[in-house]
Formats: sequence, C-alpha cells, structure tokens
Amino acid sequence: MSTVTIDYQVEGDIFNIQRFSLNDGPGIRTIVFLKGCPLSCWWCSNPESQRRRPVVMYNADKCMHCRRCEEVCKQHAVRFLKDGTRKFFYENCTGSGDCAAVCEYNALEMKGQRINVGELIKILKKDRSTFRHSGGGVTVSGGDPFMQAAFAGELFKACKAQGWNTAVETEGCAETEKIMSILPYIDTILLDIKHMDAEKHRQFTGVSNELILYNAQKMASVSPLVIRVPVIPKFNHSEEEIRSIAKFAFLLKNVKYIHLLPYHELGERKYQMLGMEYKMNRLSAVSLSNEALECYRNIVEKEGVRCRIGDES
Repeated sequence: MSTVTIDYQVEGDIFNIQRFSLNDGPGIRTIVFLKGCPLSCWWCSNPESQRRRPVVMYNADKCMHCRRCEEVCKQHAVRFLKDGTRKFFYENCTGSGDCAAVCEYNALEMKGQRINVGELIKILKKDRSTFRHSGGGVTVSGGDPFMQAAFAGELFKACKAQGWNTAVETEGCAETEKIMSILPYIDTILLDIKHMDAEKHRQFTGVSNELILYNAQKMASVSPLVIRVPVIPKFNHSEEEIRSIAKFAFLLKNVKYIHLLPYHELGERKYQMLGMEYKMNRLSAVSLSNEALECYRNIVEKEGVRCRIGDES
C-alpha cells in the first residue's frame, strides 16, 4: 500500500471555522470556510468569501466616528462626509487591516486569515472525539474550496490521515483536473446545481454553468453526489426549472439525492457591512418556507431522484 505524502506547510486563506454542524455531511461536523469563489451569486450568504484576500466588515452600531480608519487607509477606501456619514468603497479595499488595527470600538472586523495545513489540523483535533462518536468529520466549504486546490488537497489528505470523514461543498466551477485529483480524499461531495440555462445562470451568478455541468458529470463518474439546489424566487422558482435539474441529476446515475434549500435573507446585513449591494432587493424576493417546496419535492421524485428539503436529515 503506497504512503500518501502530505505537505503540512502549504498555506491557505480561511475566514471561519464552524463547529457542531448537522447539515453539511454525515454526523456532527466542523466546517472550514475557505476564501475565494468564481461565482458572485445574488443571494450569497457569505459575501465575505468571494474575494481571496481578507476583507473588512463594518458594524455601524459600534462606530464612534473617530475617523482613525480614514486616516490610516492608504487606498482611500474609507471616507467621512461632512454630515458625518461614513462611506466605504469596497472595490478600493485591499484588506491590509490597518483600519481594523486602529479601531478601539470593535466596529471593524477582518474576515480572512492565512494558515497552514498543520496549524489547521491542530485546531480540528479539538473535535476528534465528536467525530468519532457521531460518525462526523470535517467539511471544507467556502467560497469554493477548489479555488485553493493545493491547500484543499493537502487538507483533505491530512484529515484522512487522522481517520476523519471528509466532505466538500462546491460550486464545481474549477479546473476539472484539479477537482479530480482531490476526489480520492473526499467521502461526501455536496455540489450546487443552480440552473440548467447557461445565460440565466450567468445573469444571476456572473458565470456560465457549462463547466459546472461538465464537472458534475466527471465527478459522478467516480463518486456519489448530493446535488444541492438553492431555490431562489424569480431565478429557478418554477416547476419547469426544478424539473430540468432533476432530469439532469437522474441522467448522472450516481446522485444520492437532491437537496432543495429554501432562499433566506440571513446574509443581507453582511452586504451592508461590506459596502456591497444586495442584488436580491431588486427582485422584492421573500423567504420560502419548507412547505412551499413540497410541490418541488414531488417533481424531483417523479423524475426518479430522491429529494430532501431544508434541514431534513
């Protein structure tokens, strides 16, 4: 049996570690969120993940308008107007952290840190007894983990060396070769399929779905998939659009089930804190209850694919 070589010094950029999750793979899990995503979905609940570099989140309720952040920002991303209003220009921010460092009131929070695989494994070991007793493990999410393929690959290998179950949450929009090289170290693949129409997918996410659908076929050829569908009003919130995804999933022949995820607005405040537009406001969209998705479950199952909704286990 060949020995797997692991480079524990490979560094990556993460923005959160969430413990005791029940909905991101089997058992009780710890989720590691990596930065960087090729998509910019209108409804993204983690907009702080989209850029690879760190970003600064601003809590206006804590701001005392001391203007120190404005003074130290070399990129002029922060400006105070004559009426005292603080303006933040997200596109100018480089994530240096100078502003957060001088804020005495904790109104500014950095999202993003560099860490190597060895350091991260030491943190994850805190939950190893939970993994063992619950049949859980580590889920790598984002952003999209495959945007940091070298780091994600070594992290998955290191997790498997510990005997932990591994899972990935991915958009599937990355180089096929990089994805396929990492799959042997991943036990559960949670793949987002948002829409079957390439142009509508581009309009609402910033990219076409062609590579995603191709990679779904490649991944399904070697590993079972869970396909997750965020059900978004005025994007894919129709019987025909859900049916088309179910038909595609059935043809893959290696899909465990489709997981329908109702739209929610939990990430909206993050956009305000980042100085970004929350585009879903253009649609006057409303959150969907699990009951509203029952008709879609029937559609999916009529196409021969098992279906779950929301927090169902």
